[in-house]
Amino acid sequence: MFNLNFTICPLLIVLIGVIILIFMIVKLKMNTFVGLVITSFIVGLLLGLPLTKIAQTIETGIGGQLGHLAIIFGFGSMLGKLVSDAGGGYRIATTLINKFGRRWIQVAVILASFIIGLALFFEVGLVVVLPIIFIIARELDMPLMYLGIPMVATLNVTHAFLPPHLAPTAITDILGANLGHVLLLGILAAIPTIIIAGPVYNWVLQKVYPRVYRKNIDISVLGEYKEFKLEKTPKFGISVLTAMMPVILIAVATICSFIFPKNNPVNEFIQFIGAPDLAMLLSLIFAIFTMGLWRNKKMEEISTALADSIKQISVMLLIIGGGGAFKQVLVDGGISKYISGLFAQTSISPILAAWLITALLRMSLGSSTVAAMTAAGLVVPMAHQFGGNSIMATLMVLAIGAGSVFCGHVNDAGFWMIKEYFGLSLKETLLSWTTLTSVLALAGLGAVYAISLFV
Repeated sequence: MFNLNFTICPLLIVLIGVIILIFMIVKLKMNTFVGLVITSFIVGLLLGLPLTKIAQTIETGIGGQLGHLAIIFGFGSMLGKLVSDAGGGYRIATTLINKFGRRWIQVAVILASFIIGLALFFEVGLVVVLPIIFIIARELDMPLMYLGIPMVATLNVTHAFLPPHLAPTAITDILGANLGHVLLLGILAAIPTIIIAGPVYNWVLQKVYPRVYRKNIDISVLGEYKEFKLEKTPKFGISVLTAMMPVILIAVATICSFIFPKNNPVNEFIQFIGAPDLAMLLSLIFAIFTMGLWRNKKMEEISTALADSIKQISVMLLIIGGGGAFKQVLVDGGISKYISGLFAQTSISPILAAWLITALLRMSLGSSTVAAMTAAGLVVPMAHQFGGNSIMATLMVLAIGAGSVFCGHVNDAGFWMIKEYFGLSLKETLLSWTTLTSVLALAGLGAVYAISLFV
């Protein structure tokens, strides 16, 4: 059997693969999924995988990665679409901001962004919340950036740390961690991270770089924005309940798993409805009623919205699959074991190792999702050393999540969204957004380390 057997350092092969991927995505503007699959083939050849096995490895990686994750991603996107289209996000944000008043306005923005961020992807959450805080900032005569910093910090944290978002859910599956543990510890890690990257960073940036805190900002770049009349949107309580239902079901199931005996019939039922797939399905069915049928929407209209939501994440699902293919090539090619062996001979913490690898990939690739997926594939053996569903695996998932938002710059789509939406120059975006994502990633790492001292 023909086999390419190179004596190149395995890490050099990974570096070559990453450089090729960066070149295709950044310079050639190639589709990320196609770039990942091509890179997987090249790296597989360089690692000496048999030619007949490379295609099988890639297929296994794509199929194994998507699997039940497609259910979670699909239902999660549908849920977010229903909440957004019904005006649930608008109701949540405006109610909290009005209740908290001017003095605690940042807290209101954080709470609103957190609840909305659980249901919506970062980019979608940004488009939903930004026009609302733009109006509030104008009414209160505040710079848009003053409210924008805590908003984007919170949306970023939910996107990086908390299931059912794409990257943390996929990483949890790769490392064999417990989704409920990731959710609960992720919320604990999110609190100090948001405080540091939100209000604290906001205060510092306003002192050292006040020029970005302008009041005359034009957000017409957002394009057509669907305006809601508050009285015609769902009530605050039902909006919050609908948006947070998956989190509530999964969290309750996780807590009950510690309280009740394993074979207790009540606990078995709670674990059944709190399983991620069923929790997402039940939440979606609930949203169809609360955000649709009970609001006199026809099922045909709701079905159209659900179909549109899938179109929005189809490309992301392919990227997740492509990341799974690259991960599987690294695993089957022995890279994961090689890196695990290197770190086993040092005193570096698995948490720090996971964060460092992800942060370097994030800076190189731009995409937080691809960086997280690739890093997870590299550190799989390190997590498995502690056993399945271990707390260390959970902490490594959160460390990867923190590293995946590090130093967002010109190769990151989010960088350009922030630049345009907040009316910033390139220099101003680098000094504000790139610094913010770096602070967020470091604060997240610190929060994970703090949690590791008590669990």
